[in-house]
Amino acid sequence: QVQVVDSGGGLVQSGGSLRLSCRASGSVYVIYDMAWYRQATGKQRELVARIRSDGSISYSDTVMGRFTISGDMDNNAVYLQMNSLVPEDTAVYYCNVRTGYYIEGVAPAGDYWGQGTRVTVSS
Repeated sequence: QVQVVDSGGGLVQSGGSLRLSCRASGSVYVIYDMAWYRQATGKQRELVARIRSDGSISYSDTVMGRFTISGDMDNNAVYLQMNSLVPEDTAVYYCNVRTGYYIEGVAPAGDYWGQGTRVTVSS
């Protein structure tokens, strides 16, 4: 079993910064990738940023240039530095951890979620 704990959310003014943290523990043998998603009230959950085991990174267009994802694969941890926050970034942010070896055409072995951490940006 794998446990994922995410934290770091809070209330911040527009233009401010926050840093989210996430750590996976338990039966984590190999990290496939780690990602941050967010879900605003009344909207679908959306991918914010992803870092793969090979170090490659991708961002959604809405956060490109403002958010930075970083990972510590040896310690099963991932971080999201969020700068220049705007009210539209208000959401519950979820850490997602997928496990297994990357094999083209083969899905990850495991897919785990944190409980979510709320980010509120005031105008």
